[in-house]
Amino acid sequence: MTFTTAPVTVVVDGGYELAEGGRWTDGRYVYVDILAGRLYELRDGTGTAAPRRLTRLDVPLGAVAPVRDEPDVWIAAAGTGIALLTPDGALEWLDRPEDRTPVPSRMNDGVADPAGRFWAGSMAYDGTPGAGSLYRTGPDGTVVRVLDGLTIANGPAFSADGTTMYLADSAAGTILRCGVDPVSGDLSGGPESFVRLGGDEGSPDGMTVDEEGCLWVAMWGAAAIRRYHPDGHLLHTLSVPAPHPTSVCLHPTDNRLYVTTARHGVPDPTAASGAVLTVPVTVSGTAACSWRGRY
Repeated sequence: MTFTTAPVTVVVDGGYELAEGGRWTDGRYVYVDILAGRLYELRDGTGTAAPRRLTRLDVPLGAVAPVRDEPDVWIAAAGTGIALLTPDGALEWLDRPEDRTPVPSRMNDGVADPAGRFWAGSMAYDGTPGAGSLYRTGPDGTVVRVLDGLTIANGPAFSADGTTMYLADSAAGTILRCGVDPVSGDLSGGPESFVRLGGDEGSPDGMTVDEEGCLWVAMWGAAAIRRYHPDGHLLHTLSVPAPHPTSVCLHPTDNRLYVTTARHGVPDPTAASGAVLTVPVTVSGTAACSWRGRY
């Protein structure tokens, strides 16, 4: 394992409480401010143009994925469930499974897989252990609970062929790896432990898989990004100037890593906390997959 320091650029100053869910789609970088319920886009990704707010909801917004063949329509992990988010900012709910949980809860991070399904995790507001779940939304709009007993479900992230899913349980300091049937979306057996982290190493948050199949992980509380080989060994750690990095996204062609960060829980935040950062790296990623349901 190597520890590296690369030049970090703040492309959007730290004005967000909990920026998260960064994705490249349709030539733009999109991200959310979870607790404020806001969705933003950055068109050039360099900071020379200001981010544009696409929508503001009255519920938390954990993450979005584009809907195939429907410009500016998103499938969203929002509030207590999964909804379609239309260009005028309206939510059309597919299901609100977290309304049926015993403790107040909300949706958290989510992503579409290469087969066009949308996966999103949840968590209790007070961090109740085991209260979080992972949900899968198929093309027909049915929302299915795939895993329960999680605490703070983050990620997930998928291999390029969609047969491997990585899922972080941030509070447990664990990254799980699951086999996925690319046709049905069913998990192939139970999840296995991919990485277990000690309390002084930070907590795994948002993740992405690069073109070489390696997993990048934002390490909340550690001011660092980690890159893991598919066999689970740590390749290198990248330092960032914010204690709480929350999501990682690799540009599809530009060998550049985009990192969202949080001001939440930072006693003396700087411009790098609650911001969007970029870091030059040696690999690329892929554009965000779309949900292939019918709108």
